[in-house]
Amino acid sequence: MTEAAGTHAPKALAGVRVLDLTHVQSGPSATQLLAWLGADVIKLEPPGRGDVARSQLRDRPGVDSLYFAMLNCNKRSITLNLKARQGKRMFRRLVATADVLVENRDPGVLDRLGFPWPVLRRLNPRLVYASIRGFGPGPHAELKGYEVFAQAMGGAMATTGFPDGPPTASGAQIGDAGAGVHLVAAVLAALYQRTVTRRGQRVQVTMQEAVLNLCRVKLRDQQRLAHGPLAEYPSRPRGPEVPRAGNASGGGQPGWALRCAPGGPNDYVYVIVQPQGWKALTRLLGRPELADDAGWAGQEARRAKLDKMFALVEEWTERHEKWRVLDILTEHGVPCAPVMSTRELLDDPTLAALGAIVEVEHPERGGFRTVGSPLRLSDSPVEVGRPPLLGEHNAEVYAELGYGARQLAGLRASGVI
Repeated sequence: MTEAAGTHAPKALAGVRVLDLTHVQSGPSATQLLAWLGADVIKLEPPGRGDVARSQLRDRPGVDSLYFAMLNCNKRSITLNLKARQGKRMFRRLVATADVLVENRDPGVLDRLGFPWPVLRRLNPRLVYASIRGFGPGPHAELKGYEVFAQAMGGAMATTGFPDGPPTASGAQIGDAGAGVHLVAAVLAALYQRTVTRRGQRVQVTMQEAVLNLCRVKLRDQQRLAHGPLAEYPSRPRGPEVPRAGNASGGGQPGWALRCAPGGPNDYVYVIVQPQGWKALTRLLGRPELADDAGWAGQEARRAKLDKMFALVEEWTERHEKWRVLDILTEHGVPCAPVMSTRELLDDPTLAALGAIVEVEHPERGGFRTVGSPLRLSDSPVEVGRPPLLGEHNAEVYAELGYGARQLAGLRASGVI
């Protein structure tokens, strides 16, 4: 096993081989998590061009993009032409050695290549065959699985943004990466069940349903509307659908993102006003009389005028920088959090110390920063390795299947690998 997929301590998924037929984001995000957990993830790519993400959004000519690099760490890469007769034979041998096969191609692609689930299961009865689709069976089954489509049809866009603005996409990739995380949960469950049944199974996740699962509180609120307006939303909306609520917390404790000095695009602190913190907050605002004022003292009284309440707090936050606001409010027991820009996140020393942001060395582009594993296991620490070059592990992986150097040279010359 190579340095990219190697480990220096026992890993949770050591001994699990994953055949990775994924591309772009949703599938690679899932297989990267499996690789971080210690699985031997073999990324199978078309000869010559590989995963289309290698060339998408390139910041440097002729070098694999950051888009690809940040989704494919700790994997091995091989190339194989699945349309070639010899390529199909080699694929059968690969499937026979795998514990998991993951793909996120358009519906029916593997079937048309001659590898539907019944065939794969005959080749390897212990195989867990995992797929990500944009949408499930039905009228939308053939829609492309784009991130924004999943957000649009999963409830996220309709409930994101401000009431007087259009539906808005989330900056977080909840369709692609959200589906990937859900798929990992299903794959791990299938692997666990296999220890009892001794057979694999078909595992499927759709991006739409992953987003829907992440929007359950909005579906909760849709049903609450039948019993009256949503008091935790600004202006207490009374319409037939859950509205876009800007930066409202949507929970039992009201919150809002408030401007701070010097007024840059991300100079904001998100403040939550709890009943027990109101008195301390009024002193900070220079309005101590509001602590006992009947129109302001109770949580329900304040909930009736959230806009006015947060405007009062913002008059104070605008006079201080966000990190100073964080220190002062935290000291006084008022829950808050700064809005951190992408630049601040990449440069944050705390995240670096935690391993949440890591530096990875790449043979062609040099060092780049990426996210570390958010999954922390005390007995299975994650070491983030670099992503593979296209076909970098052909000789290594195919040798494990019994192919010699002369055979591989012939396969390479004929375009099979």
